[in-house]
Amino acid sequence: MGNLIISDYRKKEYCGVLGISSSQPVAHDIYLALMNLQHRGQDSAGAATVNSKGITLVRGLGLVSDVLDDHAQRKLQGNTGIGHVRYPTVGAGGFADAQPFTGYAKGKKFALAHNGNIANYGKIKKQIKESGTPVHSCCDAEIMLLCFLEAYRKKQDFFHAAKEHMQKLDGGYSVVIVTDSGQLIAFRDPQAIRPLCWGQDKEKTVFASESVALDIIGCKLQGDVKPGEVFVVDKGKVKRKIVARKKAPQHCMFEYVYFSRPDSKLDAKWVYEVRYQLGKLLAKSWPAKADVVVPVPDTARSAAAGYSKQSGIPVAEGLIKNRYIARTFIMPSQQKREKAVRLKLNAIRHVVKGKRVVLIDDSIVRGTTSGPIVKLIRDAGAKKVHLRITCPPITGPCFYGIDIPTYSELIASQKTIEQIREKTGADTLAYQSIDDLVKAIGMKKKNLCLGCLNGDYPTEFGEKIANLMKKSGAKKEVRIWEEERQ
Repeated sequence: MGNLIISDYRKKEYCGVLGISSSQPVAHDIYLALMNLQHRGQDSAGAATVNSKGITLVRGLGLVSDVLDDHAQRKLQGNTGIGHVRYPTVGAGGFADAQPFTGYAKGKKFALAHNGNIANYGKIKKQIKESGTPVHSCCDAEIMLLCFLEAYRKKQDFFHAAKEHMQKLDGGYSVVIVTDSGQLIAFRDPQAIRPLCWGQDKEKTVFASESVALDIIGCKLQGDVKPGEVFVVDKGKVKRKIVARKKAPQHCMFEYVYFSRPDSKLDAKWVYEVRYQLGKLLAKSWPAKADVVVPVPDTARSAAAGYSKQSGIPVAEGLIKNRYIARTFIMPSQQKREKAVRLKLNAIRHVVKGKRVVLIDDSIVRGTTSGPIVKLIRDAGAKKVHLRITCPPITGPCFYGIDIPTYSELIASQKTIEQIREKTGADTLAYQSIDDLVKAIGMKKKNLCLGCLNGDYPTEFGEKIANLMKKSGAKKEVRIWEEERQ
C-alpha cells in the first residue's frame, strides 16, 4: 500500500458474508443478517437470490439499509441466496467492485461473495488476462469467481472446483456461492484465516462471517467451517468435505482484538471473554496508579472491564462516541486530525477531571489518532493519562483481508515504545505481549495468524510480498499484491 491513505480514523473494518438456504423466502433474512454484519464494512452491500427464473442480483454503494431497502427485498425472490457487506482491501471500492459477482460455466450461472484477500491477486489476474478472459473490476472476488468457474468446467463438481481454487489462490478467505439451480456452496481457506461459521434448524442452513448474523434470524449455531472444508446445500440436503488442509489452522488474531462484535462466537471462542481476558492480563503485566479506567469506544469496553476487575480500579464511560459519524477521515495536519477526533468522540468531563486515567484502546496502527484522544482526555481535566493497548505492537502489514498499512506507515515499525509514548503525549504507554494475547484467545500460538506482529506469515506468497515490500515498498495508491508483475 505504500502511500495509500487509510480512510477510517483508526483502521477499516473489512467484509462480511452470508449464505442461506431455506424452505421459506430468504430476502428479509439476508437483510437482517447483513445488518448484524454491518460493522464489517460500510462501503457497499449486495445480495443474490435464486428462484425458478434464475439469479436476481442487487448491489450498490452504501449501507445495507440503503441498498437492500423494501423495493430491493421485493425483487430478491427465492429460498436460497447470499449477501455481502464490503470495504475495499483490493480494488478502489466503487460500484464495479461491489459484491456479489456473477458468471457462467457449462450453461450454469453462479454468484459469489467473499471475505478476505488474495495475496497472489496480481499474479493470478495477469494470468487470467493473458489467457484472453476479460477482467471487469479491481476486486479479488471477480478473480476468485473466474478461478472457480474455470475449475468447475473441468469436472462439473463443486468439491473439485473448490479444491483447485484453494490450490491456486494464496490468501485468507471465506466464500459463499449460489447457483441458478438453487445450490448453495460455502468454503473456507485451508488455514481458516478468515472466519466462517454455520448454523441450521428445521427450516434453514446458514453460513456467516460471525455468529451474530445467525442470532438475528433465529438460527442455531452449529459450529465453524473447518480449514479447507466445503459445504454444498442442495434441496435441503447438506454435504460437506475437507478438500485441502495445511498442518494447522491459523486464525486471524485481529478478529478477537478488534473486528468482530463482542457478542460473536468465533472458532468456539466468545469474543467478549477474549477481550475481557486481554484487559485482565494487561492489568497484571502493566498496572498503573490511577482513579478510573476509561475505554476508547467501542471495542475496548470489554477489555476495560477486565482491567478494572483485575486492578480494582473502577471503570467508567469517559468517552462518548458520536454514532452518526460513519467515518472520520485522516487529515494532513495535526490540527485537522484533532478536530476529526473531536467530531467522533467527546469526553465526559466530570468522569475524568482531576483523575488519574487508565485509557484502554485495542491497538495503535499509524499512531495519528492516539495523540488527539489522549489530548481530549487531558483537555477535560485529567491529571494523568496511562495508555494501555490490548494488542501487541503492529509492526507489519496484512495480506489476508485487513487494511493495515505498509511498514513505513506503521508507527511501531518506525519508533520505539518510548518514542510512541512521547508522540501520543501519554504519561505512560504499555502494550499487550504476544504471549498474553495468545493466552487470552485460548489457542495454541501455532493456530493463530500473527504475521502483522511477528512477521511470521502463514502462506508462501504472504512471505514473498512481505520481503518485497521491505525492499521496494509500493506504488502510490496501489497495494503491492495488486501489481501484475509478481
